[in-house]
Amino acid sequence: MKQHIENFRRWLKLLNYAESTVYGNPKYIKNFTDYLEATGIKTIQDIENRHIKEYYEYLKVRPNKRRPGALSPNSIISNINAIKRFTKYLRETEQEHITVNIKPERIKPEIKILSTEEIQILYKVCGNDILGYRDRAMLSIYYGCGLRRSEGLQLNTEDILFNKSMIFIKKGKGNRQRYVPMNKQVKKDLENYIKNARIYLIKNEKENSVFLSERGKRISGNAMILRLKLLIKKVEITKDIGLHTLRHSIATHLLNSGMTLENVSNFLGHQSLEATQIYTHISHEEI
Repeated sequence: MKQHIENFRRWLKLLNYAESTVYGNPKYIKNFTDYLEATGIKTIQDIENRHIKEYYEYLKVRPNKRRPGALSPNSIISNINAIKRFTKYLRETEQEHITVNIKPERIKPEIKILSTEEIQILYKVCGNDILGYRDRAMLSIYYGCGLRRSEGLQLNTEDILFNKSMIFIKKGKGNRQRYVPMNKQVKKDLENYIKNARIYLIKNEKENSVFLSERGKRISGNAMILRLKLLIKKVEITKDIGLHTLRHSIATHLLNSGMTLENVSNFLGHQSLEATQIYTHISHEEI
């Protein structure tokens, strides 16, 4: 089964799934196949839908490996979604036809938000060195422009349209394209980074990624999250947040400032208003 998992990873990468999916889904499938092998299932051909249902029930009581307690509902859903993608991979590569007839219990997503004051503090603790300029540009992309994690990581220099004060998203969720406006501060932060920091990070003139690592390559999502967590640690914010928290925060702040739900939805690149409505219940008191 090991070769199937490696081929699955390559398939995800080939189809341009998000970096987190390419990295995480094979791990979920490894856990699944380890469970199957422990129960006597040695090959893909032996897997039946009842085995997946049994694994789903097992996940509900399996201890969490990282902290006390059981797996969260979100973790269980992520495991099942990985298995669904794995079975899709098997079908599309004409290997096996396994059907996953499992619908995990629906749960309301837990949305973590930073207040406007906390956002301002994060900007203030960014240094005035190369990485500090990059940190400030990161905040402006994920908070100021509300981009998704993968959208920010995939940005190339030609996508920053300074003359139009816009950012072009070539491939958003569902492969949809859109333009995102830059306000004056976002534009300033990106110009400062590109002119005063990126030029010292770049090692190959052909590299066109906006966000570069210290090795001069396109920065990884994990490295970007680490930088955000370092900023969080500096200001002693105790919330467990990620890059998507910045997107949640700007969406909530825009709604609280009076922007219409439709305009916020367009700004975020949502396909429907329903996806944006999750932010409407969050009041100033809650953040």
